[in-house]
Amino acid sequence: MVVTGRAGVLAGLGVLFVALLMPRWAGVGVVVAVVVLVCLVDILLAGSPRRLQLTREGDSAVRLGEQAVVTLLVANPGRRINGLLRDAWPPSAGVQDPPHKLDLPTGERRRLVTHLVPTRRGDRQAYRVTVRSIGPLGFAGRQGSHKVPWTVRALPPFKSRKHLPSRLARLRELDGRTALLVRGQGTEFDSLRDYVPGDDVRSIDWRATARRGNVVLRTWRPERDRQVAIVIDSGRMSAGRVGDAPRLDHAMDAALLLAALATRAGDRVSLLACDSEVRADVRRPAPEDVLPSFVNALANVDAELVQTDFRVVVSQVLERLGQRSLVVLLTGLDPAVIEESLLPVIGPLLRRHVVVLASVADPRLTEMEASRSDLIELYGAASAARTRLDRERVTAVLTRAGVTVVDESPDHIAPALADTYLALKKAGRL
Repeated sequence: MVVTGRAGVLAGLGVLFVALLMPRWAGVGVVVAVVVLVCLVDILLAGSPRRLQLTREGDSAVRLGEQAVVTLLVANPGRRINGLLRDAWPPSAGVQDPPHKLDLPTGERRRLVTHLVPTRRGDRQAYRVTVRSIGPLGFAGRQGSHKVPWTVRALPPFKSRKHLPSRLARLRELDGRTALLVRGQGTEFDSLRDYVPGDDVRSIDWRATARRGNVVLRTWRPERDRQVAIVIDSGRMSAGRVGDAPRLDHAMDAALLLAALATRAGDRVSLLACDSEVRADVRRPAPEDVLPSFVNALANVDAELVQTDFRVVVSQVLERLGQRSLVVLLTGLDPAVIEESLLPVIGPLLRRHVVVLASVADPRLTEMEASRSDLIELYGAASAARTRLDRERVTAVLTRAGVTVVDESPDHIAPALADTYLALKKAGRL
């Protein structure tokens, strides 16, 4: 049962009655009896919340930061219910609405809408629906709760989508749809065309030239149907915040842009999120399912506070890939971890595949290095400079080993990784 403010007001009037007219224990008993009797009558006349029939419909997935709409259908087969309904969700679900006012006569149904703006990735499950039914006198009522299961999955936001049109335009140029194909943009033969002054003479097809009687060139296109394996480090290095989000979220954004671009280029893309064990695994989905399968697989992946075992990462990648492929490893550029954990085991991967390591740099280090107004900032600048030099040294070591390193800020890591992919296709390295 529940009581309202009216019951408190009635009890206050009873106190005045006792104080002014009947200052004895008998007066107190009369007041208590009246208040209890009125509340009991109100409770008996109130509709039963437990008889309500509740079902849900609406959105089951939404990108992080966008709004989801979940509808609750409430049917009342019993006595009229007048009161409040609270649709309870976890705080990270981001419920935007206050409790709903409910006036539901017998045999009718109401559609109540709840708006959610999730603040974290992953599955957000409805907790319970609580209904408070107030009696016709407004002094007391009944309260009951229902379990009405529903899950809204908050997907990675894919903020780098805005860079996709410009990279697709460059891909079309590279692929010969808006520019003439020339040697050096690939090694896969495409077609023959007449020689134009300025063309590379090394691409002349002398047999076709002899047959036609005029100079003919071979044209080439970037290789298609190659494998691109995107590996996301979900260990402790990915838990650090860079800007307004963890490093893991920036890595996911870059992975989605690369996956969309590689799919449009005709390559087969797979995904692996791993630390000491595999957290997400998507193996060569159909082109139309790449982005949906990636965002669903990454929605519930969080950074684990464990050291990434790169032996597990390398073995998992080698197990999945057969022919020569592009392996993109999204991880941190921590000198100790790279030198002690990654470099000793990356050899087999480099012998069989093209490896790109992409890391999210913290722009705060650049700001610290430039700020030297007092002694504290001077020490901070020295620490930032030491960190930068260590990252440059590790980058040089990886480059000498044959790894292509992309080290950019959160705003530039996704387009920079896409540009690196296009450069590799242009050079015919895939």
